[in-house]
Formats: sequence, structure tokens, C-alpha cells
Amino acid sequence: MSQNKLDPIKKELLMQVADLHEVPEGAYSLRIDGQLYGKNSSANITIEKKNDLPGIDIYIKEGTKNESVHIPVLLAQSGLRELVYNDFHIGADCDVTIVAGCGIHNGGDKASEHSGIHRFFLGKNARVKYVEKHYGSGDGNGERIMNPTTEAHLDEGAYMEMQTAQIKGVDSTNRKTVATLADKATLIVHEKIMTHGKQTAITEFEVDLNGVDCGTHVVSRSVAKDQSTQKFLSCINGNNRCSGHTECDAIIMDDACVVAVPQILANHTEASLIHEAAIGKIAGEQLIKLETLGLTEKEAEEQIINGFLK
Repeated sequence: MSQNKLDPIKKELLMQVADLHEVPEGAYSLRIDGQLYGKNSSANITIEKKNDLPGIDIYIKEGTKNESVHIPVLLAQSGLRELVYNDFHIGADCDVTIVAGCGIHNGGDKASEHSGIHRFFLGKNARVKYVEKHYGSGDGNGERIMNPTTEAHLDEGAYMEMQTAQIKGVDSTNRKTVATLADKATLIVHEKIMTHGKQTAITEFEVDLNGVDCGTHVVSRSVAKDQSTQKFLSCINGNNRCSGHTECDAIIMDDACVVAVPQILANHTEASLIHEAAIGKIAGEQLIKLETLGLTEKEAEEQIINGFLK
């Protein structure tokens, strides 16, 4: 497949969601406008197209180290709606990076939607870094809708770090993450969201800490501007000797609305669980300090927001 076949809009979407200026070497799958545009397997990572459902199966051999796979999705056709199923089978003792993400450009008046269901099965002592970015562009009136679902099953000693970001251009999203952890498994989640205009964003997390000495750390940072609305729901179930922490920090501006509902449930006497939630506006003294350095109020706000979402 030649990168020259991608027009400038699709190239920009690819860069925004996967930090790629061209199709990567090694293992990848690229989906464009509802169709599998291209895929490639490597010696240790096999990508197969599903026969019964739209989507792919990714198989990573046991012991694979320091390798990556990219699976971005691009939509540039107004009115297109799709549901995709991707399953990741990660062998024992792996250490890999998986880069996903979806970019939608909508220049028309019909809603465009991508819903993706990603299921991860991590073998014993496997390590995975999963990066997922969502981005929208286009000056049409049609909505840009993204509804990602992540389901993760971590075997004994497995470690998974999720980095998810939605910073621009998504009109509506409902993000769901569910996970089950076995003995000594660890799940780390860092979420970043910014909404503006009349956008809506809902994020839901549910983690079952089933194994002895397993743990999770879920952190969401968000900024809500204009008349946008956000809702954060998290539930950590401590079903064994385990540790869990869920945290939501939000900056609210203008006429926005933010709801945070963290929940922890201890079903074992040695479950150690913590939840935190903080919502507030940008402190006036922060703005004044930056303005004294020569920044305008708008520039100062942008600096604070960028630092908060890092």
C-alpha cells in the first residue's frame, strides 16, 4: 500500500490519532471509511481479518519484546456509521505497545460514527502499553460520534497501562472500560478529555480486582468549556486482598456541567480502596501570575489547561 493514496485530510487524521506521517513498518492495520484499507503482520505479531464480524484478531507470540502494532481508524465520509470488533491475544512474558485511535473528518450534514469494541487477553506476566486517541475535524453540521468500549482480562502478573485522550472535535462520546485482574496483575489508566461547544462526554470504568495482591490506578483529567457536559463514572470492586484507587480531576469553565460519580466496593477485609473527585474553576491567582509575565487572559488559560492535561 502506498502512502501517496491518502489525501491530505486522511494524512492529517492519521497524524493526529497515531502520530504517524506515513504507514508504519511492521505490524499494522489501517481502516478507512468502513473498510480494511491495509494490514501487515510481522514475525511475532499476526493480524487476521474476522470472518463473522467487521474487525480483526491480533495474535502476539509469547515472549515478544519491544515491538508495537498500530491499528488506527479514519473516517472522512459524512453519514458513515460503523461498529468494529478487535480482539488482542497477548502471549505470556510479552512487552509490547499497541497504538489505536480514531479520527473523523465530517464536512457534511449527516452524523458520522465509529464504535469500536476492543478485547484484550493478557497472558501470564505480559506487559502492554495501550494508547488510544480520538480526534474530530471538519466544518460541516454533521456530528462526529465515537463510542469506544475496552474489555481487558489480565492473567497472573500481567500489567496493562492505558493512555486515552480526546482533546478536540468529538461531539458525542460514551467511553466504557471493564477489566478483570488475576493474582498480582496491575491496571493503570490515564484519561484526558476536553469538551467545548455543546459536546457531551461520558466515561465509565468498572474494574474487578479478583486476584490476590492485584491493583488498579484509574485517573481522569478533563476540561469542560462553553455549554458542554461531562460525566465520569467509576466502580472498583475489591474482591480479594488488593489495592485500588480512582481519581477524577476536572476544570469547569463558562456554562459547562461536570458530574463525577466514583464508587468503591470492598468485598474482602483486606481490600484497600480509595476514591477522589475534584471539580473547580481555574484559580484567579494562577491567571494573574501568568498575565504579569505578559500573557493575555486567553493565553494564560490555554497554558494552564495544557499543563493540566499533560
